[in-house]
Amino acid sequence: MSVEWMAIRGSGIIAFLLLAGSTIWGLLITTKVLGRAVKAKPIAWFHESLAIGSLVATGVHMYFLFNHDFVDFGYRALFVPGASAWRPLAVALGVVAFYTMFVITVSFYVKKWIGQNVWRAIHMTSFGTFVAAALHGIFSGTDTTHPVVMGMYIASLAIVVLLMAIRIAQAAAPPVGAAAPRRPRPAPAATVEPAESHS
Repeated sequence: MSVEWMAIRGSGIIAFLLLAGSTIWGLLITTKVLGRAVKAKPIAWFHESLAIGSLVATGVHMYFLFNHDFVDFGYRALFVPGASAWRPLAVALGVVAFYTMFVITVSFYVKKWIGQNVWRAIHMTSFGTFVAAALHGIFSGTDTTHPVVMGMYIASLAIVVLLMAIRIAQAAAPPVGAAAPRRPRPAPAATVEPAESHS
């Protein structure tokens, strides 16, 4: 096994782990599952750092793919979804995940220009990015048959799905302290006056 092939596999797994960490950390921020255990600023900084690390590791992964001779990965195969002759669908998912990951990471630094609503909409794609990256790793990675690697994918997917379910439930729940709708009071029953007796 060549050093380049080990670098391809290792950088791909590291990129996924960092992306999974960033996605999970981001969901922990929005769901506030950690409560007051950590301060908002450090947890947001860690979320951003994991995203950057994942993007860098993905770049390393792509570099070694381009320079490896076992599978022919040219610029087109690396940057055009579906252009790869080797497992085209799985590789296409990785390419799409790379582009969306890049946009999400860049959005951290242009938030004040694009506005909160656009920034939030961009970050909503992070769940799809994570799923695409997971499917890319499962169906194109040569280590997927290893129990530890497959366990990594299953565990991270389960955590993300659980946190997403919590987030959706929180969004659907009424705001804390909102007044419950008042039920109309029943009209008072009519009283019947007793008839006066005439003697």
